[in-house]
Amino acid sequence: MTAAGLVVDAHHHLWDPATADYPWLTEELAAIRRRFDPDDLSPLLQATGVDATVLVQTRSSVEETEAFLATAAVTPFIAGVVGWLELADPAIDEAIGRLRERSGGARLVAIRHQVQDEPDPDWLARPDVRRGIAAVGRAGLAYDLLVRTRELPAAVSAVGDLPGVRFVLDHLAKPPIRDGTPALEAWAAELRPLARFPNVAAKVSGLVTEANWRSWTVDDLVGPVRIAVDSFGPERLMFGSDWPVSLLAARYDEVLAAADSALAAAGVTADERSGIFGPNAVRIYRLAV
Repeated sequence: MTAAGLVVDAHHHLWDPATADYPWLTEELAAIRRRFDPDDLSPLLQATGVDATVLVQTRSSVEETEAFLATAAVTPFIAGVVGWLELADPAIDEAIGRLRERSGGARLVAIRHQVQDEPDPDWLARPDVRRGIAAVGRAGLAYDLLVRTRELPAAVSAVGDLPGVRFVLDHLAKPPIRDGTPALEAWAAELRPLARFPNVAAKVSGLVTEANWRSWTVDDLVGPVRIAVDSFGPERLMFGSDWPVSLLAARYDEVLAAADSALAAAGVTADERSGIFGPNAVRIYRLAV
């Protein structure tokens, strides 16, 4: 990896199936259906020179967010937490305040909901959801968009109607690499309008698991990455490992190396890649590092 200076992994998870239910951890994902905690991640960060991370929610659970904040309070490398709150809650402002009052509450940097799992592709257009996202923005937090191609039109509408909110697109909206050119062209056609809004950034993350888990190559990632670079510009992109989901397809160090190589192949300079691998995340998420 050519990144120099501060290096930030802007997207990873922790979980323990022994203590909570994770319906998305299906039999297909049996290889990662076990506990992952900071002690598992720490040596990987040290080996790859990653200085700080952003821990991202995995369940629609306030309790998980509270636990993540408590973990961040005693884990120096966790610089930010992307948590979950019920966006339709009329008292969401107070709910955000309660999270911030908890141990580790100062590390709450964003809120996310699993929009990709909602039956309604226009879930982001619901007035109560929009009010909740607006409250997230008023609180100075970002809102992470977890969407696929299907939900991108509603995301475009929400972002356009809420210019005061900072939005972060997770996993580049999951380009369907395994599905071939027509599906990727449809994804790109929906992605580009979103990138036109200056209040949206995006994560180069989660790509190896959108490719073939066993046979992917860096070349499979270059096309989607190039579209992201051309659409958002290097200054609005940041790196995320999506560990431990990424273990389905690659080791932690392989994910970092693949992202760096794909960005280089997409024409991103070494200095620009250094920003994507650290300072951009600090600026966009307002991390205290």
